[in-house]
Amino acid sequence: MVPSTQHPAAPQSYSRTRQRERRRARHRSAEPAETFARSLKALGFLARNGVQVSARVTDLSTGAELLSVDDYVVMPTASIGKVLLLIEVAARLSDTEFAALTIMDRESNDSVGDSGIWQHLQAPSLPVADLAALIGATSDNLATNVLLRLIGLDSVRRRAESIGLKRTALLDRVRDQRGPDDAPHLSVGSMKEVAWLFSALARGEIVDAATSQRVAGWLSLNADLSMVASAFGMDPLSHRSGDHGIQMFNKTGVDPGVRADAGVVRGPRAGVAYAVAVSFADTDLSTRLAVYDSLHTLGLDLVEYIH
Repeated sequence: MVPSTQHPAAPQSYSRTRQRERRRARHRSAEPAETFARSLKALGFLARNGVQVSARVTDLSTGAELLSVDDYVVMPTASIGKVLLLIEVAARLSDTEFAALTIMDRESNDSVGDSGIWQHLQAPSLPVADLAALIGATSDNLATNVLLRLIGLDSVRRRAESIGLKRTALLDRVRDQRGPDDAPHLSVGSMKEVAWLFSALARGEIVDAATSQRVAGWLSLNADLSMVASAFGMDPLSHRSGDHGIQMFNKTGVDPGVRADAGVVRGPRAGVAYAVAVSFADTDLSTRLAVYDSLHTLGLDLVEYIH
């Protein structure tokens, strides 16, 4: 059992402490290793208690490595792999033969539960661009399967390879249950590659500027700010325009025993791309809460660096 780490109980004392830490963080001589010391401690705590951890943080402007924890390891990334599908869809929207208003019907074979809103709506058909927005906003599983039926998993794989990804892939459609003949995970990835992918999206370098902007726009709708982004203090349902000088887009992934979060966050002082994934035995609540606390701690260090 991994006990949950505790947040300070006194708001006023906590605020004063954070203000002192912010002043120290603003000192330009501070080393990144010092800035992310709390994250290393929190993630190390998880690792010592049997949780597999992988993480990477890079500076958007310089590309400098700010944090690296086993970032070469291929980890299950759950729904983060849907970003690769969104890239292929966004790239095809530049093709005059693949219109943004192409209407797709949902079929019985596409049905799947868990995340997403379309399964709860009456509309049997939606435009391709709307399905992509649903994936960005709610990681919609039904929309994912419908788009995969249109696009094809092989096309998604070829696109991922063409942009240089070797350890990151969308392996399968979304399934309620995975059998012995199915891929063991929806997606996998190395945090080094995933962090690079998000930084390249932010710079407009994935396929072309229009494709990158479409994908970043869809991801900016994401309502799941429960992990790293929980430290940014933003409204989960309305944060596209930014708040208190912070702008972001991200994609999360959740499966049994898997939590992953990757994104880009910019502030007045700097911008970063981050990617983190953890794999653990989700057998008790305290272990899960410890995972979320550690991801929150990483978010706090990101805020200190950018703000």
